[in-house]
Amino acid sequence: MAGPKILAMVLAGGEGTRLFPLTAERSKPAVPFGGRYRIVDFVLSNLINSEIHSIYVLVQYKSQSLIEHIHRAWVLSPIIPGQFVSIVPPQMREGPEWFQGTADAVYQNLNLLEPHAPDLVAVFGADHVYRMDIRQMARFHLEREADVTVAALPVPIREACAFGVIDAHRSGRIIGFVEKPASPPSMPSDPQRAFASMGNYLFNTQVLIEALHEARRLGEKDFGRDVIPRLIASHRVFAYDFSKNKVPGVRSYEEPAYWRDVGTIDAFYAAHRDTLGIEPRFNLFNPRWPILSSGYQGPVAAIARATLENCDVGAGSLIKDATVRNSVLRREVLLEEDVVVEDSIVMDYTIVRAGARLKRVIVDRYNVIGPGERIGYDLEEDKKRFHVTGSGIVVIPKGAHRADTRRYY
Repeated sequence: MAGPKILAMVLAGGEGTRLFPLTAERSKPAVPFGGRYRIVDFVLSNLINSEIHSIYVLVQYKSQSLIEHIHRAWVLSPIIPGQFVSIVPPQMREGPEWFQGTADAVYQNLNLLEPHAPDLVAVFGADHVYRMDIRQMARFHLEREADVTVAALPVPIREACAFGVIDAHRSGRIIGFVEKPASPPSMPSDPQRAFASMGNYLFNTQVLIEALHEARRLGEKDFGRDVIPRLIASHRVFAYDFSKNKVPGVRSYEEPAYWRDVGTIDAFYAAHRDTLGIEPRFNLFNPRWPILSSGYQGPVAAIARATLENCDVGAGSLIKDATVRNSVLRREVLLEEDVVVEDSIVMDYTIVRAGARLKRVIVDRYNVIGPGERIGYDLEEDKKRFHVTGSGIVVIPKGAHRADTRRYY
């Protein structure tokens, strides 16, 4: 029996101010992650792996980098009807306004639904690192005869004040929704945890259309703050427990239901640490549920001489004679002789010259670290040149260097 016809609208317009300076020239979904991905690749991979192939990506702030990445990495076969990943910038159909919020973004693009006539519309964010089989959420939605289903993550109740928190019956039906409450309601089955909204929604199509027209009339702009709380009183709105989602290929040592909002530098840095090691909390290698990205055509990494401990090295990188510990090197990174990189993330096309030292540093793309430089050792000095978080992570913004870092260096 065929499942419901699902169309996806991915909200990828996030400005990502808390990720500055990584978002100085790009939107949050376009920020590189791991050895070869962008943050947007996680939601798109989850949709494709869940056999949802009709995908609109709604973009807005500083979108050129994201648009170019999706064009390179996410072109589906145009000869199969209903199989596409299409970029949608603000169309100004309702006036000279950009998207004013998540609900407004979808409202401005309701015209895209009519040609496809989907049974369900998946409205998902593009800001998170996770794996999810969305078909299981759809089955839950249909079994409960829900009008709206909200993906919900169980979190320790002491941490729930940082999220939109769902109050639900044991059946999963939502009876309340509060944004970042001081005293969060607990899960009905576990008083030590609360249901946090993941910002991912499934709507019956007609319910979505009617709800957004009403939101427009009322001046509402956001799903989590406005639309979902209003629908709770009049519709069947359910919470889908993400911890029950089972993705094939996940190892026993991984954190069950791994999901991270990498919306701050510290969270972004910590999520990278979760991908390292022989038994990482989140293993990026899973052939049964791959995270897909651009098909880089360059060479493999080359290592002349090195000490490597607990690190990932991206394709095309060249390590001449360096020490790398607990770090991620992305594509075409060059490390010269006597370089030491510890607890760091070094992004694409960066050159680290001889004798340099990096410790707890995020280096954005196209940078050159000069010979003998020491970054991450004297934070007061680093603050004069770079962005330094309260926890002491140094962030070097995207550079202007565009030279080829291949083997003839």
